[in-house]
Amino acid sequence: MSELNASHEVQVDFEACQARIGYYFKNLSLLESALTHASGAENRLASNERMEFLGDAILGSVVCQRLFLDFPEHLEGELTRLKSIVVSRKTCAKVSTAMALDQFLILGKGMTTHPEVPSSVLAAVFEALVAAIFLDGGGEAAKEFIERCMVPEIELAESGEMGRNYKSQLQQLAQREHGVTPNYRLVDEKGPDHSKCFQVAAEIGDQRFSPAWGKSKKESEQRAAANAIYGLRGEDAPYGDEFLEDEYQDGEPVPNDMTAGADDTP
Repeated sequence: MSELNASHEVQVDFEACQARIGYYFKNLSLLESALTHASGAENRLASNERMEFLGDAILGSVVCQRLFLDFPEHLEGELTRLKSIVVSRKTCAKVSTAMALDQFLILGKGMTTHPEVPSSVLAAVFEALVAAIFLDGGGEAAKEFIERCMVPEIELAESGEMGRNYKSQLQQLAQREHGVTPNYRLVDEKGPDHSKCFQVAAEIGDQRFSPAWGKSKKESEQRAAANAIYGLRGEDAPYGDEFLEDEYQDGEPVPNDMTAGADDTP
């Protein structure tokens, strides 16, 4: 990590910082406040904590609006899930790191001895920066900054969440198109108690889709959901309904691209 700025010892290069974030302040004191951690402030009111409070609210509002407009077919639960990812400490810290904000932080001497800036500090400075831009340039300037930073994260969250969780996809599709929640029916099970395999079929209303085998009920449900999604598209099911002994040697199925990284959440 680059040299950290100890309060009152190292002059922050505000010009370089503004170039990094892509916004130039009319009132530089707002930027300075946003970069000042409590450890480097004369008192708590002089730190970026109050700005973090405001920035958190502004960030959440802009992200919610963007999600609402960009995904008109998403249900409330899915929008909430995406929002929680996009505005998380992890994501905010990631964005701060990408802009190299750790190079411009104003920290106390104790903090400068750390090998790296904690993610909580990096997340806080991003939220404080949002507030500083809002106070300096107004809501539109803050919105432009947030969208420039967060739209890629929204797209990443959307592709990641929906690409690996077939049950989530099917639930959203079933509720949107049919007004019902899918059911998962256990059709069959084989093998000894310590390594059973299960066959599950997804049902939407009176329609049952091609069942699928898995080494656990959760995996079977994910595969059954994938079969249902393909069935609704009029395509062949990716998972057959026949139990293949060689696929489940010692209860372990052969890896399949469609279940790699599959999320077990409903």
